Amino acid sequence: MSSSEDKLKGNTNEAVGKIKQGVGEATDNPRLKGEGQRQETKGEAQQLKGEVKDTIKRGIDRA
Repeated sequence: MSSSEDKLKGNTNEAVGKIKQGVGEATDNPRLKGEGQRQETKGEAQQLKGEVKDTIKRGIDRA
């Protein structure tokens, strides 16, 4: 998977996670809120993975 794909999936997971958290909070559903928090964290990790790939690629391109 390319760095752009990782970042895009990360952004999507983060957004969906935030929505789930909001719905879980509004409906007093701790399970949905927790699921949203996990999905948001997953999205943050995916974005970080994409950034790391970009950094490595830039380092290789400079060499």
